[in-house]
Amino acid sequence: MAVFNSCTLSCFICLFAMTPASAVEEIDFQPSITFFQLPEGVTLGPVSGVGADDSGNVYLLQRQAPPVICFDRTGKFVRSFGDDLVDTGHGLAVDPEGNVWVTDTGHHLVFKFSPEGKLLLALGQSDKPGDDDNHFNKPTHTAFGANGDIFITDGYGNSRVVHVTADGKFVHAWGKAGAGPGEFNAPHAAIVDAKGRLLVCDRDNERIQIFDQEGQLLDTWTGYKPFGIAMDGDGTFFVCGNNQVSQLNANGKVVKSWGKEGVEPGQFKTPHLMTADKDGNLYIAEVSGRRLQMLKRVR
Repeated sequence: MAVFNSCTLSCFICLFAMTPASAVEEIDFQPSITFFQLPEGVTLGPVSGVGADDSGNVYLLQRQAPPVICFDRTGKFVRSFGDDLVDTGHGLAVDPEGNVWVTDTGHHLVFKFSPEGKLLLALGQSDKPGDDDNHFNKPTHTAFGANGDIFITDGYGNSRVVHVTADGKFVHAWGKAGAGPGEFNAPHAAIVDAKGRLLVCDRDNERIQIFDQEGQLLDTWTGYKPFGIAMDGDGTFFVCGNNQVSQLNANGKVVKSWGKEGVEPGQFKTPHLMTADKDGNLYIAEVSGRRLQMLKRVR
């Protein structure tokens, strides 16, 4: 596993502590770009999405075949799938039952796979973009309510959030293109927090908008350009973008940041989407870096 040398570690620490240590829990990570063990002869393309299940399995999504690759908690390759279905993968998320959801901006579809890679559900009309309750236009990500409902950021062609039931039935949608409250410019990723709030990365408006599950705007956080968002088991929020990863406090303010553009462990090249596992480790999908980086929780 790659570790920081003294110079890199000093730079890493200097990027931390934007507020006094007493104001936030002290969190540290050890970065690794070699944790995941690809099969011999396999290299990664642009890695756009990542999710983790409760057993510690990690699923990455890349923009070449095979689109979905699964690793176990030790980084060992387990399986791959989606070759004949996914065109241009964008986001991947794992629901509480361990099913793998993939958004496909090429086919304008949202796929639900079993953990073994069996297709369970496909939402939208293949190769037919639209903005009604049966179509998507370049959907970007999925988030999950406690009751099993799904919230889909329909984010590149449309500028909205679509709410569907666990079996894919349309409930409602909200949002339009713009910079006003409840409007979006590239809704790029989303999570549901422990309070049941939906946090949406309104990427090109450089903010996170927070909604209840009926689409009512509750709060807006600013100060960064969020590509991806994750929440660990303690309820701590993290965002990635602009070649950094940042920790947020409960009010959405950056309290710690680390990283810069580069290819070394702890550096990033287009960190796109991210997730946290139950142990508090972070996984960052890098598009330009063509890799999945692990930030292992050490404190």
